[in-house]
Amino acid sequence: MDCRPDCGACCTAPSISSPIPGMPKGKPANTRCVQLSETNLCMIFSSPLRPKVCSGLLPSADMCGSTKLQAMTYLLKLESLTAP
Repeated sequence: MDCRPDCGACCTAPSISSPIPGMPKGKPANTRCVQLSETNLCMIFSSPLRPKVCSGLLPSADMCGSTKLQAMTYLLKLESLTAP
């Protein structure tokens, strides 16, 4: 499955504990990554600086739904279910 244009839910909803360029302590849940462009594309997508957790996250019909709102809802629920 390809990413939906202008979504960026997977770069906003989940928390990331590993360093990201511009976010050395990672990012909290429901926070836009600084590497997410104005058009909601990852600016370090092909870079070795991209965290492994990001490169390992693959879009799927369940995760992405039909809209950005559905993706955000799914990912934020998953975040709350897996929070320490």
